[in-house]
Amino acid sequence: MPRLFLALFALFAATSAAGAADVPVIDDVEGQPLAANAERLVKALDFLGASLPEEAGKQLAKAIENKDAKKVQEVLDKRVLFAITINPEARLKVAKGPGDAIIQQAGWTPVLVKIMNDSTVKKQLRVMSAQAGPVYSGPGQDAKGAKADPKIVERFLGAELFSAPPMTDTLSGLKVEYAIVLLYSSESGRREATIGFDIGQGNQDLGFRGETPVLFEVKPAVAVKVNVTDFDGKPPPGRFLITDASGHISPPQAKRLAPDLFFQRQVYRHDGGTILLPPGKFLVQYGRGPEYALKTTELLVPEPRERRTATLEAKLERWINPADFGFFSGDHHIHAAGCAHYTNPTEGVLPEDMFLHVKGEGLNVGCCLTWGPCYDYQRKFFEAKPWQKSEPFTILKYDVEVSGFGSQALGHVCLLNLRDQTYPGSDGTKLKGWPTWTTPLMKWGKDQGAVTGYAHSANGLGVNPKEAAKRLFDALDANQDGGISLDEARAGKLPLPELFATIDTNSDGKLSAAELLKSTEKTANTLPNLNVPEMNGIGAQEVCVTTAMGVCDFISAMDTARTPEWNCWYHIMNCGFPLKASGETDFPCISGSRVGQGRVYVQLGKKTDMVDYSAWCKGIAQGRSYVSDGYAHALEFAVNGTSAGFGDVKLDAAGMVKVTAKVAFAKDVSLGTAPGAQAPVGPTRTLELVVNGKVVQSKEIAADDKAHDVSFDVNVSSSSWVAIRHFPQMHTNPVNVVVAGKPIRASKASAKWCVGVIEQLWRVRGPGIKDTERAEAEKTFKKALDMYKKIADESADDLRKVD
Repeated sequence: MPRLFLALFALFAATSAAGAADVPVIDDVEGQPLAANAERLVKALDFLGASLPEEAGKQLAKAIENKDAKKVQEVLDKRVLFAITINPEARLKVAKGPGDAIIQQAGWTPVLVKIMNDSTVKKQLRVMSAQAGPVYSGPGQDAKGAKADPKIVERFLGAELFSAPPMTDTLSGLKVEYAIVLLYSSESGRREATIGFDIGQGNQDLGFRGETPVLFEVKPAVAVKVNVTDFDGKPPPGRFLITDASGHISPPQAKRLAPDLFFQRQVYRHDGGTILLPPGKFLVQYGRGPEYALKTTELLVPEPRERRTATLEAKLERWINPADFGFFSGDHHIHAAGCAHYTNPTEGVLPEDMFLHVKGEGLNVGCCLTWGPCYDYQRKFFEAKPWQKSEPFTILKYDVEVSGFGSQALGHVCLLNLRDQTYPGSDGTKLKGWPTWTTPLMKWGKDQGAVTGYAHSANGLGVNPKEAAKRLFDALDANQDGGISLDEARAGKLPLPELFATIDTNSDGKLSAAELLKSTEKTANTLPNLNVPEMNGIGAQEVCVTTAMGVCDFISAMDTARTPEWNCWYHIMNCGFPLKASGETDFPCISGSRVGQGRVYVQLGKKTDMVDYSAWCKGIAQGRSYVSDGYAHALEFAVNGTSAGFGDVKLDAAGMVKVTAKVAFAKDVSLGTAPGAQAPVGPTRTLELVVNGKVVQSKEIAADDKAHDVSFDVNVSSSSWVAIRHFPQMHTNPVNVVVAGKPIRASKASAKWCVGVIEQLWRVRGPGIKDTERAEAEKTFKKALDMYKKIADESADDLRKVD
């Protein structure tokens, strides 16, 4: 077994520490079970790279073979650091043993524990220390608590019982047994810590005898220098996941402060940065987000006395570079505070920290949104321009998500490229002045040139079949005779989930409540579907209203369930509104795994010498983009030569159009897809051509890290929108095909769906709008309803079909 914890041989040297008591050898101990415990202990020490010295190992092996309980104790007791006695009443006391108190900075050092158990208790043994534990506090809190301990960062110790096989996670109940505790120190030098043990509440002996102070000699770690080389020879930052043979992650998550985040497994380092590691062998995974291959290498960290330079060489390899095609990536929704972030020692993290994560995941743009938690602290980083230390191809911009205050009940709103973050009358706080519905909020943003949209869109757009079917039945059963006739369905303001004849399974010419519920259940998760959602969440709730009012630019995608995300978007586009999609992660709320899990790629031109944030945001509003998890790409997409966001295709009459694309799919989705979906498997991906929300053609494309040219010929009979997608990894924004100068009126049912959504939202959320705002809100909602009803009248009678 390779040595993972170097310099540990001294731990097991047979020397006696000053002030430590000899550990008593217990008589009348059965030899066979103790020998078995000792044999497992030896295997565990070997696995941990901390084998006994050769002579001691031979002595112990002979004692085990002879099942000599006394000799087993004599060999091991010289190396015991903690001796635990459990009396017949199951009360526990601990004393320092003669073993050396030498541990390793940045590494986990195994130390021996002897348990002398007079109670036969078989509970879990736990180790604790006031000097151990996380160096942060307050994850998920809104602000730093008044009682937050500022000295929490001084917790230098980590302590845990090694309970993985061949050891066990509970005591055996035997009179004598041995265990292993792993100790970690984030500091070097001489450090005192008080180590305690327990086996449950109220079991420690009186007078603090369940703990003992220990003065440790902590051997210094090695500062491993990271050399990162990008595909083009430049030195970017990289992401690194470092583990030892026992599965421990370095640096330990509980000891991390920004830029290393405790809720992530990986860390990020700029080229030339360092990572503290103990001597030993490690497995390192490295890369730089989904556009790069995830590579693995072994790292051998030498002993400091060997005077060898410790260097981690990371040569990055791209499998795709969307910038070669003019696309630049971004995540429009990340946070430096709130959710998983701590509030102590700081209220969230700093711009420098977020910038490293954005660049370390290969993003060109990170929109760091100040929101409810730590609002007062984080808003000070806002400027009307990108963060001052942004780079030509890596931009960090502080903007706002209205969440945790204001209009959040009508949907969380992302406001990008703000010039002013202070809403009129709010006095720079989140406590007053903000509207309680989103239309005026978005109008305020648009008036200053911002780009506006809803966050985590599918939250609240889910379908509850039982409730949705009941509402629909009550709305369509005009004469209240317990059934819906075809005429009632035609005249109704809400759409059926399927063809009337399909729902009418008994062919009696009427739809029963049971038939409607069965149809709703069957179609609830299809794309598209016509079931009106509950509208009781915090996603794209008011989107049908704000889009009709011309103040909403985008709906967020890629961080919630794709079907409700895309379904809502489809229906609004079917009504002719120019709503676009943009990709987000909502880091670290929906996911703390990494920024850029969901992302948007915006077309800025192949000869761009820097990313202009205003132009990038404008590209989102124009739809010059596609959303993706970074493992699927539409590097080119055009209809009759017109790319998304660059104008409409105009036809004098119905006819054929040619759709061309260049797409690429990763062979391995190594980091997983964006939240809300499962990563695809297999050697191919299904590329679908979508017209007005329906798949009209598809092709299988190899997932082989290569770009593939694709084309479709499709007949467009009336004004329509056209896009390509791979569910659930990628979706382009659409190209509109305008036939005979007429607006898109693709679906009467879609317009009716939007009517149902607005009415349901008003029922659920309308009462929460402030009294002083409700009259204007009701007027605006009614205006939007009238617009969708008019669109329904202008659309083809498609009661018997979806589109």
